[in-house]
Amino acid sequence: MFDTELIEDILGKTAEEVKKMDPCNILLIGKTGVGKSTLINSLFREKLATTGIGKPITNHLRKITKEGIPLVLYDTRGYELTKESQEAVNKEIFDTINQSFLKERDRIHLIYYCINSVSGRIEDKEIEMINRLGEKIPVIVVLTQAIGETADHLKKYIDGLDLKIVKCLKVLAKEYHLSGGYVVKPFGLDELLETSFQWVPENVYDSFNNAQQIDIDNKVKRARSWAKKYIASSFGVGFVPIPFSDASVLVPMQVGMLAHITAIFGLSMDKAKIASIIGAVGGTGGATFLGKYIVSNALKIIPGLGTIAGGLISGATASTLTTALAMSYIESLAFIAKRERDGKELDLSDLEELMKISFKEYLSRKKK
Repeated sequence: MFDTELIEDILGKTAEEVKKMDPCNILLIGKTGVGKSTLINSLFREKLATTGIGKPITNHLRKITKEGIPLVLYDTRGYELTKESQEAVNKEIFDTINQSFLKERDRIHLIYYCINSVSGRIEDKEIEMINRLGEKIPVIVVLTQAIGETADHLKKYIDGLDLKIVKCLKVLAKEYHLSGGYVVKPFGLDELLETSFQWVPENVYDSFNNAQQIDIDNKVKRARSWAKKYIASSFGVGFVPIPFSDASVLVPMQVGMLAHITAIFGLSMDKAKIASIIGAVGGTGGATFLGKYIVSNALKIIPGLGTIAGGLISGATASTLTTALAMSYIESLAFIAKRERDGKELDLSDLEELMKISFKEYLSRKKK
């Protein structure tokens, strides 16, 4: 029977890691029907614009958040109102921006200014507004539903205005069906994501990475980089050998490592997924059994691994085992993330098999 305490520990520490993250705060501006919700649901995980909690903070601004996702969206509504109402909306936007500067955790980091490409035009008041915003915060102009020559002409025109923006990008957030059965595939999200990564501050980079669902490779890269630094510091030269019988002392450190990696990926992990992954390397009898199992079975797979003398596990062996555990765990989370992004069902038996094979492969690489 699987040790639920071990699973709860990993899930609990993952939640703690996410809570430590400063949220990435993004302001969305655009007229009703421009496609802001479609853009956000495509760019970020868990259909945030639909499932997130929207709390009004002014008459025309609402704050969208969701538990477990370190991202805050400030969404504008009624941006196409009368001149008098528009002035009130603009005042609310700049008051919110200025207020956000008072506290680092609330600071707005990026603005997505959305314009529907189908209109083929940008109004003078929008040009003025964009330049005012660009003086305070990085602005990315997003041309939504960017299909055909109209979108091309609009982008060319905006590029020629020399606005105070980071970039103007054409985006089609979801596939578009044309007559005759033709389908235009989504595009532009990768470039929007890449540009956003370049402009969000380093202190919220991992928060933004946690929330996004497009670039899984970037999650993998970030997780591997952190894991290598963690392993080097935790199991470096001078690591005191531990008795084989006390192999379980490795587990608390490894649990913390797995939790941090999970937080980087930003997945909606549940007990079944964690059980499948950890069960693949023998974690079916609690932390003590897991520590002994990993060590003893690794030595069966790779005879002579590390230095075992007098029943002791060396720092080198501990490092090798922890590296294999971290990297195979990252491979498993990448598998889950891609399935979730593509809307495909996850077979837990496939996940368990992937973890088992990947763990053995990383042990072999480390030995070589």
